[in-house]
Amino acid sequence: MADHAVSADAAVQAQLDRLWALSPGADILGLDRITRLLARLGDPHRALPPVFHVAGTNGKGSTCAFLRAALEAAGLRVHAYTSPHLVRFNERIRIAGRLIDDATLAALLAEVLDAGGDIGASFFEVTTAAAFLAFARHPADACVIEVGLGGRLDATNVLPAPVACGIAALGLDHQSFLGDTLEQIAAEKAGIAKPGVPLLTMAYPAGIAQVIARAAQAAGATLLPRGAGWHADATAEGVTYTDRHGTLALPVPAMPGPHQRDNLALAAAMLRHQDAVAVPDDAIIAAARTARWPARLQRLARGPLTDMLPGAAFWLDGGHNPSAGEAIAAWVAGADAPVALVLGMLANKDPAGFLRPFAGHVDALVAVPVPGHEHHAPDALVALAASLGIATTVTAEDAVTAVAAIAGLSPPPATVFFAGSLYLAGTVLAANDELPA
Repeated sequence: MADHAVSADAAVQAQLDRLWALSPGADILGLDRITRLLARLGDPHRALPPVFHVAGTNGKGSTCAFLRAALEAAGLRVHAYTSPHLVRFNERIRIAGRLIDDATLAALLAEVLDAGGDIGASFFEVTTAAAFLAFARHPADACVIEVGLGGRLDATNVLPAPVACGIAALGLDHQSFLGDTLEQIAAEKAGIAKPGVPLLTMAYPAGIAQVIARAAQAAGATLLPRGAGWHADATAEGVTYTDRHGTLALPVPAMPGPHQRDNLALAAAMLRHQDAVAVPDDAIIAAARTARWPARLQRLARGPLTDMLPGAAFWLDGGHNPSAGEAIAAWVAGADAPVALVLGMLANKDPAGFLRPFAGHVDALVAVPVPGHEHHAPDALVALAASLGIATTVTAEDAVTAVAAIAGLSPPPATVFFAGSLYLAGTVLAANDELPA
């Protein structure tokens, strides 16, 4: 499914319009186009500061947030490349700790498109090239790079020698690109393994672990899975992390949800199994308390949207696949008050797999479209919710009318939760005047 971006800056929008006109209208995978494009730009990906490369179905963005927070707590300047953006395209590229400004972004996109407009590079490939060009030209001490889709054929996988690679939680998603089984998906994710580079992973079922082990061996990577190369145990106080360097007591992450303990532990493992940059333990501890990642169990602040239902707690998560549904539903199940779920999902996602874990934990569902993208019809989502036993189901045109519908319930639920799409999350944040910084 094609990406989507607009900008309030005319110069950036002009380059985004060029990109739409030149790139394919759908996702494509492969390293040939990005390799040729980067060659025309002087191979900037070979001139980056030490790189931490992160793949995974769920949790890779949060892992990147913990990595960046720890590196910055150690006093280091950090470039970061993540996707997708929520509100502003600029969110994808962070130069030495700051979001790329419009003037720099417009100039970089123009340079990349001028150099490779005939290559037919995709939206993500052009964006990746622009990020690498920015990172090569601005001084920093480290780079945190999130895989876009899969791993083996993702545009970021041209990186020649990261200092550490990580694979977060695995689940079914993007099956049309990555395969229909977890084993096939694992093989694609493990494609980021590089010769002599530590590959840190979560603990997976035996079949998946064997696939990753084979990929690591074929690449000549040093495989360090949780439970073998390192250990992490969740506690009431946080995480007890242990590896060959010793034991580290990490506090409960500021980012809500029990799964964030796992992402924190993976980030700690990546940092402690490389020696390119010095990151003391107290910086990793600080990261647990300071890392933030928008639209991942994010509580919305006061704003135009939340003020429509004073007294209610508003939460937001961009999770959109079955494993994300399980994680979010587990958190929702602990709510002490009735919950209304506002749901919008892209057409290539599995709404039944995502929504099924919420049965019995949600009192009302409001289905909405995802603007600018092919999406499941709200009427179909409502019918699905009703079949799962959710008693109150309605449709709405957008986030604002969804909250208005919830406010009209008697009594209105005390918790409102938006989920199902990162693109929907972006519209929610924009409606609440809450832009990611």
